[in-house]
Amino acid sequence: MRKCTAANLDKLFAAIAENAALYLPVDDEKGTAQYKKWAEGTVMSNALNTAKSPKDFFFPQSEDLMKFKTQGKTIELTDIRDEKEDFVVFGVRACDVRSFDILDRVFLVDPRDSYYASRREKGVIVSLACSKPTETCFCSAFGIDATNPAGDVTAWKTEEGFFFKANTEKGEKLMASLEGLTEECTEEAVEAQKAKTAAILEKLPLADLDTDKFGGGKTAELFNDPAWAELSRSCLGCGTCTFVCPTCQCYDIKDFNTGREVIRYRCWDSCMYSEFTRMAHGNNRNSQLERFRQRFMHKLVYYPENNEGIFGCVGCGRCLAKCPISMNIVKVMKTVGGKKDE
Repeated sequence: MRKCTAANLDKLFAAIAENAALYLPVDDEKGTAQYKKWAEGTVMSNALNTAKSPKDFFFPQSEDLMKFKTQGKTIELTDIRDEKEDFVVFGVRACDVRSFDILDRVFLVDPRDSYYASRREKGVIVSLACSKPTETCFCSAFGIDATNPAGDVTAWKTEEGFFFKANTEKGEKLMASLEGLTEECTEEAVEAQKAKTAAILEKLPLADLDTDKFGGGKTAELFNDPAWAELSRSCLGCGTCTFVCPTCQCYDIKDFNTGREVIRYRCWDSCMYSEFTRMAHGNNRNSQLERFRQRFMHKLVYYPENNEGIFGCVGCGRCLAKCPISMNIVKVMKTVGGKKDE
């Protein structure tokens, strides 16, 4: 384990930025934390989490895939991808780090998504352990340890400075390049910080959230639960929850005709939209109830059934904070799962 004092933090950021683009949480003019590229004078946010998850680094909200021209029966395809730059994402919380594993299981299996894969190969994740989790946090329900996040490098922030531990080959390479700005140290300060955070986590309102009634093999038991009708009735179908979610992976592919050529691109989509997966014969989920149920059954039943029991939610709390009518996965789990709100 290595330590960087608070006085040397800007120098450490500058050293990272010499070899790779560095992104870290920064407060915008509204006081909301967003990932931004580091430049001299940039101040890292103290917010628990960013409003928009860091999945955008690997699965952008919109990205061009290719260009093509047609002339008669001839089609000329052009691969427009640029060589991706090396980059480091600093300050990723444990919940968001787990989301990358969930996305990997979607995009890195056959047929492998080469666009996503190239970004994953170029990116280095420096996670940051939580020290002040909030009432909307429930990552522990999904087996995530907010005091000891994964990533290529794990970081802990204490009054003494930042402590780092490399977890992967990428992480070891990064930390080796920063040896002049860090020093070898013991883990005492980190262990004390972890204990304090663990005590806070135990007292959070959602600390006892139960997942036992969900998971693979529960489709028949939960699919026709009458609670879906009541829960979905108030949903606006706005899709806000899907766009702030770090694990949602739905997208659409569209063509834009510039008049000279056609640009094919993909962009995030939402299973909450009435035209999602619409085909010539229509939409196979025509009602709000069906679309609402699909979103939560996928995260709590379908995904774990096909991915060794891993849930498709990481308990980051963004949907709790952003839903305009306070309808979220926690309410679903308490109601459909059999545990009613008190």
